[in-house]
Amino acid sequence: MAAHFLLSPLCRTLSIAEVARMSEEEAWRAFCRIRWAATGGDPVCPRCQGMVHYTRSARRRWICKSCGYEFSVTAGTILADRKMSFGDLLLAIFLFVNAVKGLPALQLSREVGCDYKVAFVLLHKLRECLEAEQARHLLGGEGTECETDTAYFGGYSKPANHQDNRRDLRLAENRTGKRQCVVVVRQRTGGTSTAVIPGESAAPAFVRRKVERGGVIHADEGAAFDELHARYVMARINHEEAYSKDGACTNQAESFFSRIRRAEVGIHHHIAGLYLRRYAAEMSWREDLRATDNSRLTSEVMALTMRRGHSVDWRGYWRRRQHAA
Repeated sequence: MAAHFLLSPLCRTLSIAEVARMSEEEAWRAFCRIRWAATGGDPVCPRCQGMVHYTRSARRRWICKSCGYEFSVTAGTILADRKMSFGDLLLAIFLFVNAVKGLPALQLSREVGCDYKVAFVLLHKLRECLEAEQARHLLGGEGTECETDTAYFGGYSKPANHQDNRRDLRLAENRTGKRQCVVVVRQRTGGTSTAVIPGESAAPAFVRRKVERGGVIHADEGAAFDELHARYVMARINHEEAYSKDGACTNQAESFFSRIRRAEVGIHHHIAGLYLRRYAAEMSWREDLRATDNSRLTSEVMALTMRRGHSVDWRGYWRRRQHAA
């Protein structure tokens, strides 16, 4: 029996020792090569796209002779206004992609030696890049098979001490509203798409937006998915009878939810509802690329950060809180 990919040498093409031994100059040049791959790492002005420039080597910045704009390799990207060195930034990205079930901000702050707030914001910026990349792609199409399902995550209600005071949280009147519904669509031999929705009844609308016609959609017997029969060829499975029957199953969707649940319980311990959609996007990215070596994963995330513009949610996040206070 073949070994799992994560146990094979093929997944370990880059080690933490190699990244830690890189000098600041080497890490900086790695970011330059990824951002300006078309020019072999030679800088291009992000404002006028000109290549006539001179460099201030001590600060690793350039001034464009055409428009006078001063810029660095992270200018105009989601990593703009960074305070971390390029070596620490590269190490943080490597640790993020190398974590199989996710990386908590507290652990990153201890391993890189940065403040918890810095690690918290950086990780959410990386998740923002992954979510934006996921949103670009549609699933389905002629001859494809997709699986869809919903599950609830986030929030925690501490049970009362005495048995008489405890409430059954499965009942609608006893829910706190902290737990939110995540819908997933997984294309077999394809990608994964997720969203946080108000409830299972909103799942079909998301499926119609993300899945093109022509393929087969596998779903359970939940009443919400009945309306998809008018648009797609459906394969339904009753989980009270079997997990897989007559070719219909949602095992890959369930596998994705298992990854999120293990990350929530065992890694992060708590996922606030405000950030749940980004955590779901991260888990879908990990699920799609679980058979990719860690060197390529690191390069891909670096490339996503270089293509993503300023973060709307996280640029100046802590400073805005200080001003509000």
